[in-house]
Amino acid sequence: MRSKEEAHDYRYFPEPDLPPLKLDPDWIEEIRRSLTELPHAKMARFMSDYGLSSDDAFLLTSSRPLADYFEDAARLSANPRSAANWIMGDLAFALKSSGREIEECPLPPDRLASLIRMIDAGVISGKIAKAIFEEVFRSGEEPAAAVKRLGMVQVSDETSLLAAIDKVIAASPKQLSEYRSGKEKLFGYFVGQVMKETKGQANPGVLNELLKKRLNP
Repeated sequence: MRSKEEAHDYRYFPEPDLPPLKLDPDWIEEIRRSLTELPHAKMARFMSDYGLSSDDAFLLTSSRPLADYFEDAARLSANPRSAANWIMGDLAFALKSSGREIEECPLPPDRLASLIRMIDAGVISGKIAKAIFEEVFRSGEEPAAAVKRLGMVQVSDETSLLAAIDKVIAASPKQLSEYRSGKEKLFGYFVGQVMKETKGQANPGVLNELLKKRLNP
């Protein structure tokens, strides 16, 4: 039996009952614009628009709900890098531990953004933010309300911090003498003691500056 090798062997011919199909270019463009952004295009956009690495962009575009969550948090916080870090870190861990998917997240992106804005504004420290995150993920409470309720506002007032610093210095004459003798590593001791005195709420940047002035008169 002879095999079919050429197109004409299949006896191709136009279907006389089917008219030629002519598509309006404007209609084609309208359909193209209405299509959902494809993952590879979204990944490239995340890298260019938000400065993400290829690995981070790949992870955040692994599902449309996750990508949408990130974009909302990035836009509302005005800090895409921080939003990405929280989503890929603390939020991912919390979701996995609770057996939830991003669609079931009890912490909407606007509340994560609120938490990020408070960190950036110096209202709370990164350490306090970790505790607040756990609280609002569990309760669904507004981050600002949780901070107020728990009394965890970061202390930046110089008068209050100086009072705590002076108390620690007065209680640590030996460490003070050793520090002023050249043991500069003891600076960390004083930072830790003041943090303990302020229950971890001292603004690290302000604390360091004030402490340096007190320890090096």
